Amino acid sequence: MAPVIAIIGALEKEVRQIYAAVEKGTVADEAGLTVVGGDYHGFTVVATTAGMGTVNAAAAAQHLISAHGANAIIFSGIAGGLNPALHVGDVVIGERLRYLDTDTALVAESAPELEEFASADFLVDLAEETLRAHGYVDAALSDEGSEVEAAQARAEADASLWRRNNPGTEPQQYLRGIIATGDRFVSGADAKAAAVSATQADCVEMEGAAIAHVAAKNGIDCLVLRAISDNCDESYDALSSREFDLEEYAQSASGLVLSIVRRLAAQLGIEPRD
Repeated sequence: MAPVIAIIGALEKEVRQIYAAVEKGTVADEAGLTVVGGDYHGFTVVATTAGMGTVNAAAAAQHLISAHGANAIIFSGIAGGLNPALHVGDVVIGERLRYLDTDTALVAESAPELEEFASADFLVDLAEETLRAHGYVDAALSDEGSEVEAAQARAEADASLWRRNNPGTEPQQYLRGIIATGDRFVSGADAKAAAVSATQADCVEMEGAAIAHVAAKNGIDCLVLRAISDNCDESYDALSSREFDLEEYAQSASGLVLSIVRRLAAQLGIEPRD
């Protein structure tokens, strides 16, 4: 039986590209969700739009695990940037995920008894490899790396197919970092500063920690990936009005997810099915 990968987004635009990519697709209405299933590079993929917020995300994740036997979950989408080194269009790989507005000590009294959560190490590594292959540069090198390392990273990025097709632009960045998750949309200098103070996160959104939490409870792997859509400096209504931009950032995130799945299939030696 082929491994099952669940792919979830909060918004339909964040998973539309996934829906289009699967083969022999099925569509079912289940547990308040529309679940699209199919084959992709030897994996069985089940994908859905969860809706925004931790409850929606957790419910969707648990359903895809319980009803479809998901072995791993990938969650992708957009987020507000908190780290000043990151810019709109950059990507955060959620090495660690922290709740923003939750008493985590009380949450940790129940299994899996954790106050913060994590993406699987091998999936984080795979995401980093994929981003580098797409011409992204590690944002951490600007702060922590030597000039030689930074120059090598830039040369590697410029040599990628993605950069050769866009030679006149600066490469986008990625960061293996911390993602904060809360049930309120973070906007404005005060809310942004409070989020950084509480979590030391690089970006903020409304679902990732809940996805990683449910994955940990079920003992399966997960990966949370976020493309920066704004710097927490505009209201949700204002952000939503930039529909074209949001589509672009969401497609970047979902396109990277598909590349990660293809790379994972090659790494595991999984063959596409007839």
